[in-house]
Amino acid sequence: MLQTDAERKIRDIRLAELVKYCMISGALDLNLYQEYDVKRGLRESDGKGVLTGLTEISDVVAFKVEDGKKVPQDGQLYFQGYNIMDLKNGFAKRKFNFEEIIYLLLFGALPNQQQMQSFIEILSQYRELPNKFVRDVIMKAPSMDVMNALQRSVLTLYSYDENPDDISIPNVLKQSLSLIASFPLISVYAYHSYQHYHNDKSLVIRYPEPQLSTAENLLRILRADGQYTELEARVLDIALVIHAEHGGGNNSTFTTHVVSSTGTDTYSAIAASLGSLKGPKHGGANLKVENMFADIKEHVHNWSNDEAIRDYLIKIINKEAFDHTGLIYGMGHAVYTLSDPRAVILKEYAKSLSIEKGREDEFELYDKVERIASELLTNMKNLHKPICCNVDFYSGFVYSMLGIPKQMYTPIFAISRIAGWSAHRIEELVNAGKIIRPAYKYVGQHREYVNLEDRK
Repeated sequence: MLQTDAERKIRDIRLAELVKYCMISGALDLNLYQEYDVKRGLRESDGKGVLTGLTEISDVVAFKVEDGKKVPQDGQLYFQGYNIMDLKNGFAKRKFNFEEIIYLLLFGALPNQQQMQSFIEILSQYRELPNKFVRDVIMKAPSMDVMNALQRSVLTLYSYDENPDDISIPNVLKQSLSLIASFPLISVYAYHSYQHYHNDKSLVIRYPEPQLSTAENLLRILRADGQYTELEARVLDIALVIHAEHGGGNNSTFTTHVVSSTGTDTYSAIAASLGSLKGPKHGGANLKVENMFADIKEHVHNWSNDEAIRDYLIKIINKEAFDHTGLIYGMGHAVYTLSDPRAVILKEYAKSLSIEKGREDEFELYDKVERIASELLTNMKNLHKPICCNVDFYSGFVYSMLGIPKQMYTPIFAISRIAGWSAHRIEELVNAGKIIRPAYKYVGQHREYVNLEDRK
């Protein structure tokens, strides 16, 4: 039965009252966290993550030990024991670098030429969706948030799988490869569908080409003309590489471990990871950076004036400008101190792409903000360790130069990170660990039950 406007108004008033009760009942005494030594956010008092598991898939290094003391060093990231810088330097101008990283993460070793060619062919064969899936699922009730559409599509793919609950490693590997290959299609088709049905844009559904890499196919099916330059494809490929994996402790990968430890199916586990990545504190951080830079550009008219930039950044830190949070988005990381190797790599490619796109002035602005913000935050926040920019600082700028719409920023993160999630899911299942169940302490009061008619 349809509600009248008056009924909806009464409902909303009642809901507002319930919200008050919800807020009051949910508020805890924050001093209790210290009293019981609770590791909020699974972090130690010094910000270091609480050790909750072991992995061989990747290593995130920010310190070295000298004379028994931890000393900050330039950040290093290892995929299956290989330094990301060495991997990047070995890529030369080959176009299937992301695919090589997928192989490395899943199988623990770099492929030879024959293995690489075979793997590329396998991925290209999985790079398709079930018959009429685009029409019946993706185009039905298209969502303005591509991450929502991606999550919904993943859960729906369960219905198209003949053995969805089989968590044997061969079956999980098959499911993982299928999801890795289909994520770009689902994401781009979901974006185009929403733009068509809600913003009256032309609907172009272009099929991937088997001889093209993931990065090339992404640009081809996303753009209206299907065209791209070699540099554009190389930059997007490296962006996929550096986002593919980052240890077991990041929120979405830890989610993968937690959910996989229950013995659930692959689609449910990956959908949960997508839900984690969608959060603005995780996968959506580069959007915050882009919005912040749009604000800086609006208020700092002379980008070559370091003092003008410094003055405005001070206002942001003092909560007098931008979103009044006091945060310089893209600066700082939970582990890295002197540098984030992913940001170092992406900055190099961002500079090259800015020259091709005629946006060198913007790149210089990013470079200045990075340098000045690091100094200001260290001094104004009285930090006891250096602070560097993280991968989100330059990724949004890179995507904007590639003409990628903001709605696709986080989905591209997912398109890359599904490789790492799949490797961690398999690692969790192979080691057959216990169900992950941390403890929460009850700090309320036990109360006597009172009958409904006797309550005040």
